[in-house]
Amino acid sequence: EGLVKISRAKVTNRPRLNSLSGSRENIHDHYDIGNDFYRLWLDDRMQYTCAYFPSPSATLEEAQIAKMDHVCKKLMLKPGETVVEAGCGWGTLALHMAKNYGVKVKAYNISHEQVVNARQQAKALGLDKLVVYIEDDYRNIRGTFDVFVSIGMLEHVGAQYYRELGTVIGRSLKENGRGLIHSIGRNKAEPMNAWLERRIFPGSYSPTLREMMEIFELSGFSIIDVENLRLHYAKTLEHWLGRFEQAKERIGTMFDEKFIRSWRLYLAGSIAAFAVGDLQLFQVVFAHPGKNDLPWTRAHLYAETSP
Repeated sequence: EGLVKISRAKVTNRPRLNSLSGSRENIHDHYDIGNDFYRLWLDDRMQYTCAYFPSPSATLEEAQIAKMDHVCKKLMLKPGETVVEAGCGWGTLALHMAKNYGVKVKAYNISHEQVVNARQQAKALGLDKLVVYIEDDYRNIRGTFDVFVSIGMLEHVGAQYYRELGTVIGRSLKENGRGLIHSIGRNKAEPMNAWLERRIFPGSYSPTLREMMEIFELSGFSIIDVENLRLHYAKTLEHWLGRFEQAKERIGTMFDEKFIRSWRLYLAGSIAAFAVGDLQLFQVVFAHPGKNDLPWTRAHLYAETSP
């Protein structure tokens, strides 16, 4: 019960806004603390977002690959199409899309360490002609694309900037374009937890579905599909916490005991919050209105082969 209260507590300090300058500072505080730290407890492809477990017994590595395929199938990717990704992490999804679905990707990220790592991976895999990583804010996305995708970035946007994000998506998607946003969410709009804001995720905010609609309504997007992967995130976090504990001696050579206790509480508290339903994980697929070349069922999502 005490851990669950982490997600329910009210904020007592004013969060740092996610303006162009504020976003860089917020992201730097969490994501630029060292790739070596994250490598100790994430999967081997460095995905720091909810995995998709075809079965509860799947490994974390299997579930993270399944997540990427689940996203790609929802987006109905076709060879030769262009994709823009907002907030690409260590670049894994863009590489997966290019290698397995034959698309070209421009991926934006304001975390310097993540972009450096992503570019190295693209070059090592011979995919640097298909995938371009741009160290810049999503607000500066330029060009038009067949597909927009964002996995785990919306939590760092801030509700006051949702309409601006919608404008960016609206000008970036071609007439027959479609997109997917994957984000931690909640059932009730309320301030974020003060401890989490201060210790782990400065500037973060997890929206309700109603709040997410602010992104889509301004540009008149149609919602095609909504899925809640709440239990998948609880399972993902269990894997992360287990690996974190296994690596705690190594982590102790990088950070002090206060850091370790804070991150242990963050991971354990997040497991509890997803398990009891305080937190959700929404995947929302959207498109311009009048897009009719859509599957009649969800069968394509569960086919063994790519769409």
